[in-house]
Amino acid sequence: QVQLVESGGGLVQAGGSLRLSCTASGRTFSSYGMGWFRQAPGKDREWVAAISWSDFYTSYVDAVKGRFSISRDNAKNTVYLQMNSLKPEDTAVYFCAAEEYYSGSYDFLNPLDFTYWGQGTQVTVSS
Repeated sequence: QVQLVESGGGLVQAGGSLRLSCTASGRTFSSYGMGWFRQAPGKDREWVAAISWSDFYTSYVDAVKGRFSISRDNAKNTVYLQMNSLKPEDTAVYFCAAEEYYSGSYDFLNPLDFTYWGQGTQVTVSS
């Protein structure tokens, strides 16, 4: 079992920045592919960013490329999502997810491929 706890959400004006953190407890964090997803009211959960467990390969949905950056610190069992130049359309609940030895595509992540989820953290961007 892996427990994930997100933090760092909040209210920010358009153009501002936030850094989300997701800390894992339980089994070996370094063997987990990690993803960030978000869900806005009335919409499906969508993938935002991912980082591999093997070579720290990163990928992003087109809507956040150049603005968001995902990273991980295996010594701290933590994955981060740095969000810059935030837009009102980034408003959502953000979730981190983990899958041990994730071997699927990093071009697009399906939420159904991830076993462990955090409780989510709200990000609100005002215009």
